[in-house]
Amino acid sequence: MAQTSVEEKIILVTNDDGITAPGLRHLVEAVKPLGKVVVVAPDSPQSGMGHAITIGVPLRLYAVHIFEGIEAYQSSGTPVDCVKLAKDKILHRAPDICLSGINHGANHSINVIYSGTMSAAMEAAIEGIPSIGFSLLDYRFDADFTAARQVAYQLTRQMLDTPDLPRGSLLNVNIPALPLSQLKGIRICRQAYAKWVEEFDERRDPRGEKYYWLTGRFQNLDEGMDTDVWALENGYVSVVPTHFDLTNYALKDFLHQHWHVQLKT
Repeated sequence: MAQTSVEEKIILVTNDDGITAPGLRHLVEAVKPLGKVVVVAPDSPQSGMGHAITIGVPLRLYAVHIFEGIEAYQSSGTPVDCVKLAKDKILHRAPDICLSGINHGANHSINVIYSGTMSAAMEAAIEGIPSIGFSLLDYRFDADFTAARQVAYQLTRQMLDTPDLPRGSLLNVNIPALPLSQLKGIRICRQAYAKWVEEFDERRDPRGEKYYWLTGRFQNLDEGMDTDVWALENGYVSVVPTHFDLTNYALKDFLHQHWHVQLKT
């Protein structure tokens, strides 16, 4: 990696849609005025990979020259692999911030569990790196990223300029598919309680063998007006502070009060 000045911030950018995804290019263009951008992204789409890592096959990492003036690499691994490789083999230190996205499609509510976009950002947060995952609620390859670019720039600058952020600060940012002029603002929210109602469509291949295709619909079970789903449905950018501690503290307190279990021999 090339040397940087003491003052220049190192911005690691990754995604789960792959190194050639338009959302990644838009994110790079949006934040490059804020520091030295280094891209490490999968060589192919990795949507829905969650926090998967590669342990059974070798990982490949190659320099690519697809972003003008930007140091970039593609990896055969998952989004989480990309963050690990970036820190250990390319940067040789923790970056000042890690940005993941801009994802094509929503990562609000329960989607954060499955999201490769958010898992990459979460992996960085586990390492104590301030991180943001960006998602645009538009699955089209030719989606308009104009508003998303502005949001990404503003929130990245805000995070870089905020002293004494708590260790492991991680934001899940979702942006409605609206023109910038129609966005009502940015709301700090909680994650809505929702789920996917799923089923498997049974089909047959040309040889007559069965295979299954996952289908489903998103069901919001949360009527709160402080959630990411409500914000997005009402024209706001949602910002959900997220963390990787999966402890259910309410259940922990309940068990302390009501369970008196002793190991019997």
